[in-house]
Amino acid sequence: MALGDCLRQARTSAGLSVEDLAERTSIRAGLIREMENNNFKSCGGDTYARGHLKNLAPLLQTDLKNLVDLYDAEHSIDQRRISDMLVENHVTKIPTEKKTITWKSLAIASAISLGAIAGAQIIISNSTTTTTPVVAPSIKPSVAPSVKAVEPTETVLPTSTDGLNLKISATRGNSNIDVVVDGKSIFKGRIFQGDTKDFKSSSSISIYLSNAGDLDLSLNGEQLEPLGTRNQEVRKTFRSK
Repeated sequence: MALGDCLRQARTSAGLSVEDLAERTSIRAGLIREMENNNFKSCGGDTYARGHLKNLAPLLQTDLKNLVDLYDAEHSIDQRRISDMLVENHVTKIPTEKKTITWKSLAIASAISLGAIAGAQIIISNSTTTTTPVVAPSIKPSVAPSVKAVEPTETVLPTSTDGLNLKISATRGNSNIDVVVDGKSIFKGRIFQGDTKDFKSSSSISIYLSNAGDLDLSLNGEQLEPLGTRNQEVRKTFRSK
């Protein structure tokens, strides 16, 4: 049985819907449906796919090792033979039959070499011009500019009876985030593509994002402009008067 079929059967046996799993694991419902259709391309690689399986296994009452073993056997690129990958990338070539060199071939090659040496000696002896070698200028490799972290910024909002409600969605990729609510660290770790985190505060929320360009943020229900570009580090504080 394919891994996707195992996931669907385990979810049905547990009496859960796709939306139930999405709510309890913060994995997008659409991504869960793709996984049940045995399509793991949108997971973002082996590490993230195994992480999603780790979150799903307890809710599905399924052995995590069996799920990971099925994933590795069906989808993981780590299981491909190294030699096959080298041949595909032209690092190695398929062995070919060696040809035997006969004495006639050696004799012809020797005659050609002697003729070439004699011709070179005649040309050198008749030459009176000294050639100065031209040294090509060295070219320094260009270095791509590194993405610098954005200086910490602060946004002060009008006083609201509901306080602050910040939602962070990993829409286009993964990121490390660090969230401090009212001076207390609430979450520090990895948010994977498709996940969403919600944070509430009565006065202030401070955030650190390691990959601001792949995240979407909304504050009190309003979508915010992107805080940075892909792989750009951002620190920002939201306060309520």
